[in-house]
Amino acid sequence: MVLAGALVFFMQAGFALLESGLSRAKNSVNVIMKNYADLCVGSIAFCLVGYGLMFGNNPSGWLGVDHFLLSAVEDPGEYAFVFFQIMFVATAATIASGSMAERTRFGGYLFGAIGICAFIYPVFGSWVWGSYYEGSGWLGEMGFIDFAGSTVVHSVGGWCALAAIIILGPRLGRFSSGGEPRSIPGHNLNYMALGGFILWLGWFGFNAGSTLAADSSIGLIALNTHLAAASGVVSIVTVSFMFGEPVLARNVVNGGIAGLVSITAGCASMDPWFAVVTGFFGGVVMMAGDQFLEERQLDDVVGAVSVHGFAGAWGTLAAGLFLSGQLFDPQVIWVQVVGVCAAFVWTFPTALLMFFLISKTVGLRAGDIDQRRGLDYSEHFELGYPEFQQTALHGK
Repeated sequence: MVLAGALVFFMQAGFALLESGLSRAKNSVNVIMKNYADLCVGSIAFCLVGYGLMFGNNPSGWLGVDHFLLSAVEDPGEYAFVFFQIMFVATAATIASGSMAERTRFGGYLFGAIGICAFIYPVFGSWVWGSYYEGSGWLGEMGFIDFAGSTVVHSVGGWCALAAIIILGPRLGRFSSGGEPRSIPGHNLNYMALGGFILWLGWFGFNAGSTLAADSSIGLIALNTHLAAASGVVSIVTVSFMFGEPVLARNVVNGGIAGLVSITAGCASMDPWFAVVTGFFGGVVMMAGDQFLEERQLDDVVGAVSVHGFAGAWGTLAAGLFLSGQLFDPQVIWVQVVGVCAAFVWTFPTALLMFFLISKTVGLRAGDIDQRRGLDYSEHFELGYPEFQQTALHGK
């Protein structure tokens, strides 16, 4: 668990590089600071409140009621479990960071990360994975399949991201006055691709580590994880060629991540060729989701809502469709639909209210002048690339 948790920790570097590469140079320090700091404040918030809500004794099936502040932890091995789960909650919070890039105030973002880690994520997580001690979540009791968190982690993070970009609004210049989309390229696609590779590596810890033990089952889990990611990339290339579109690096990398997100729910319970199918359609869902959001003038800088929210929902349904030994069982599929809908109904309105309150109190959206200068300067008084940014800022 500790080794797997360390791999999941390394995914934070992947998210940071991916988001930084898809953002403009003037916001690169802000991106790194958000990814660095949300891990830290989120870890503390989860230990204080979230762990108890998610994994404490859960007699009602809705919430844990004890083990706050890591109290009553008696078995030393339990600390490894806490460590592993901290890395999962950090992933859920970081997903929203990419969508919100280039126009979000640093302080407001951190308040949002605390809310996700201390409350939004643990409450839904308790429905599926609670409790580590006594009782269990109501979705878990129904037989909901989400082995490593296509919905618990990724869709929850994606729906929080969707709420955030609705409250924030698009970046300056992202859409014309008539609603036509305008491309705002990232400053370093090599960073983005390297981030994708790091996420792929970390995902072996994310999925295989969710066995919470080292046994022979991790072989199938790791294989399914890899095949789904590869298939997600293949789907982007195939669809791009079919429609005569360029094969964009952003879409290829996100297609692989969408495949990883999709297989996370069913990686331990489906056969490898169904993992290929799951990953392939994960990429398709991601591309369709990007188009859907753009048509509604919703500005998602890294495509996190499509990659994590939409592809996570698809992957959770796929875990029911392709359950080994119970293929296409209507009862299993129905439980999966209930879980996917419950995640959205809980997460999206709660996150929407949270980000609205943050915007009206501490502030969420950076001012127009700050966005033009770049958040590196306005939020941190630093420059990611001082050799050429000094002139742009100061005329020197």
